[in-house]
Amino acid sequence: MKNKRLLAVLAVLVVLVGGSLIYSSLNKGGGAKSTTDKKTVKVGVLQYVSHPSLDLIYKGIKDGLAEEGYKADDIKIDFMNAEGDQSKVATMSKQLVSNDNDVLIGIATPSAQGLAAATKDKPIVMGAITDPVGANLVKNLEKPGGNITGVSDRNPAKQQLELIKKLTPNVKTIGALYSSSEDNSKTQVEEFKKLAEEAGYKVEEYSVPSTNEIASTMNVMTGKVDAIWIPIDNTIASAFATVVSSNKDAKKPIYPSATAMVEEGGLASVVVDQHDLGVATGKMAAKILKGAKPEETPVEIFNKGKSVINKKNAKELGITVPEDALKEAGQVIE
Repeated sequence: MKNKRLLAVLAVLVVLVGGSLIYSSLNKGGGAKSTTDKKTVKVGVLQYVSHPSLDLIYKGIKDGLAEEGYKADDIKIDFMNAEGDQSKVATMSKQLVSNDNDVLIGIATPSAQGLAAATKDKPIVMGAITDPVGANLVKNLEKPGGNITGVSDRNPAKQQLELIKKLTPNVKTIGALYSSSEDNSKTQVEEFKKLAEEAGYKVEEYSVPSTNEIASTMNVMTGKVDAIWIPIDNTIASAFATVVSSNKDAKKPIYPSATAMVEEGGLASVVVDQHDLGVATGKMAAKILKGAKPEETPVEIFNKGKSVINKKNAKELGITVPEDALKEAGQVIE
């Protein structure tokens, strides 16, 4: 009798253990998965300031993540905008770190620097960072070496100079307007000045500590230069309307570095597509989410652009745009 009971207990144990193994196997393999078991990915995004170019980058980031499989139901984006306030950059960076995001994205150099100061552990992806090494964000573009990698947008300085020569051949002195608080702007001006002087131009530098000094600096500059060039600079971009209004009487050709600025009153530019830049940033973030290590992931560089010409502005300035320049342009604003 005892043996029969023992056999019955053993049989029940065998059934229970077998069932448990089968259940476990189904959950790991081809069995149906519960939707509640799926982890929602959290991505923290810090944008430095509101501007059409940076807004396009943010849109591109979301599109890039979606292309890599992170649709709206699979991802939670924790978005913050510092609106050009450096104190907000620091506060928001700490907040995004404490919000337990899986990866952090900084749109523009100050944002990436703020995130870098807030954490040395969480992965950070740079978006629209012109000089990552000069900004002390990475040690090397090929092997970043820390918790940061991303995408760099290099100003196509050589192409810009070729466009200046084609549209305004009588220009001899170029004024470079930029923010003294942005490291990436200083690097661009150095490169532009070197190439411009090699091409026979004289470049005068005009830096401003904030948007409050743009109007007064423009009043001085327009009397001393033949044309104005602006690098990829978030401070100047956020107050470009002031640049345009300050140039109303002087009527100097302005060569900015973003499509939105050409649309707002610049003459022409050679620009890197900001949406494409954002898509690449989003895809880089997806790569990190899937296991890639920032320290081993090379920084992707965008340094080729298409020209954008404001034909209406050219007419107001009395400039006839050559037909070949119009045909070659990526965009012509009528």
